[in-house]
Amino acid sequence: MAATHDRQSIDDNALMLKKDTDDTAAIQQAARVIRQGGVVLHATEGVWGLACNPHDESAVDHVFAHKQRPSAKGLVLIGAEASYFARQLESCAHREEVLNSWPGHHTWILSNEGEYADFITGGRDTVACRVPGHAQARQLAAAVGTTLVSTSANISGQPPISNAQDAMATFADKVDFALPGEVGSAGRASTIHGPDRQILR
Repeated sequence: MAATHDRQSIDDNALMLKKDTDDTAAIQQAARVIRQGGVVLHATEGVWGLACNPHDESAVDHVFAHKQRPSAKGLVLIGAEASYFARQLESCAHREEVLNSWPGHHTWILSNEGEYADFITGGRDTVACRVPGHAQARQLAAAVGTTLVSTSANISGQPPISNAQDAMATFADKVDFALPGEVGSAGRASTIHGPDRQILR
């Protein structure tokens, strides 16, 4: 069952932090917000993203609403390391290829193995997984202790956002916390590999 929460009750300290805030403290604060059911704006290796708990349907609904994205499209998940996707990798025929691409700018469509609800998978029997090539994004997942939704921070149909100023302008009044950071050098959303290893994006 998805967690329920009153978004107004999320810790009052879950506000936008300045760039000079200690990174470890900011990551812990972001993790606390996610555990409380909030949505966090954060940097990834390519673009800015929106993160939340993938098992919290209310938080996921807010992500879809912020992006104006149909829930049937599903969402990408990130983990701190490959073990976060142990169930999905166990049945993957090209497991070594996936492992060799992580951490990195590669999202793989893997068998869901019944772990994630339809509001994450879009009703499919697969789920999109990545161990990001961005240290802070991995640290955030590790601090929460679970996989995270991490979908590009953009309005559906518009280009992904690669700079903090535009990310804040678009989402500062929608999210519960903005984790100070910078995107990596990729400058674009991750490459998506389909179940048969074909490149979908």
